[in-house]
Amino acid sequence: MDYQMKIGYSFWGFLGNGITDTPDGGRSHRRPLVDALLARGHEIVFLQANRDLLEAGDDLGGTYTFDGGIPDIDVLFLEWRWLIDGRNNTPCGAEGHTCDLHRQAELVKRYTLLRGTPTVIWDKDCQLREHNVLRHVPGVAVCEAALTPTPGAHRLLFPVDDRLLDQADPNALAKRPWETALAYVGNRYDRDAQFDRYFSPAAACFDHQVGGKWTDTSRWPHITFLGRIPFEEVHRLYSGALATVLLLPERYAAVGQMTQRIFEAVLAGCLPLAPADIQHVERFVPEELVVQSGGQVIRRITDLQKIAGSNRHAELIAACLGRLELFRLSRQVDALETVLATVTGAAEEQRGAA
Repeated sequence: MDYQMKIGYSFWGFLGNGITDTPDGGRSHRRPLVDALLARGHEIVFLQANRDLLEAGDDLGGTYTFDGGIPDIDVLFLEWRWLIDGRNNTPCGAEGHTCDLHRQAELVKRYTLLRGTPTVIWDKDCQLREHNVLRHVPGVAVCEAALTPTPGAHRLLFPVDDRLLDQADPNALAKRPWETALAYVGNRYDRDAQFDRYFSPAAACFDHQVGGKWTDTSRWPHITFLGRIPFEEVHRLYSGALATVLLLPERYAAVGQMTQRIFEAVLAGCLPLAPADIQHVERFVPEELVVQSGGQVIRRITDLQKIAGSNRHAELIAACLGRLELFRLSRQVDALETVLATVTGAAEEQRGAA
């Protein structure tokens, strides 16, 4: 991009480790994206509450700027929030209320609609419906973390730091000691069918661990649920496991949207088995790691146990690392800067025509 801009960034989550009892998959990739934008000369002001400080007591070294008002910005960047009944649609101050949705509505009204501020919406959870009026507002661009984004949307995948990719050693990862054959990190949301089909049968056959929020686990009495684990424990859990299964909600699988779990696992040396019904699955894992049933998961893990620590094991890890190039941070920042240039250029043209 030829010039730097001041970006008003809205997200509901953490830049640091945050707290354990909260969902926020963005912790693995949000801060690298922000730091890369800052390194390219952009200025960033965060427009939601500073949850790192308020909830985790972490001032992040005073590195970042938060503003609860309506500061002057060049572009508004939203990690899209949606209605969660009983949580962010309750009155402010009510027990359990989070103000992410109210604040987002304020930002959209004051910046996007009233001022015509160029706006980029990153729909990370496939929650912005195709008929949403914001998709058709001049000066608004929608990004999706999918290989097949909806018509008119731009691709912006979850980024993985270049340095982590460049430093990863498949041979060393293959020789690391592993404690369990199977692990999974993630919350239950919209994953029951995939969990039943792929993970549960294998969990009955191998030592395993599941970290994340899984309510009412009585239907899976044979599975070891750890509950939510601290963010910094995710790498340790994957490092101690031979394999994982990439469980995606149906709406993600249908558009080829892979979560950050793939690079969290691969960078720890944990091989990801991927259900065959994920769109573009071959771009995420080698064919040898694609599975169509729980029985295939069992057979794949059995085969992996036989080659653990071998050259073939290292080759599989290397093949997975190669596929992570898709998510490389520098590529995603390039993609985002292209979108930023597009929306700001469109806004300038609109102002010139007015």
